[in-house]
Amino acid sequence: MKILHMVACVLLWVGGINWGLMGLGYFVNGSVWNVVNMLLGSMPAAEYGVYVLVGLSALWLMVTHRKHCKECSASM
Repeated sequence: MKILHMVACVLLWVGGINWGLMGLGYFVNGSVWNVVNMLLGSMPAAEYGVYVLVGLSALWLMVTHRKHCKECSASM
């Protein structure tokens, strides 16, 4: 399960950075800096597959976070 946790974390980082760049691009020059689209735009199924994986990773970490996080599982 540790590998699944690590993959989910990386996908959330990718998703978070992508969303941050999309917002930043809009404020800087009114354009969209969608890194996933830039890399996989010619393959729409793969692009949307990445978005689905990022969403599933978020759900997975929401459900399993307390069990894996050292700070959340530490007793007070």
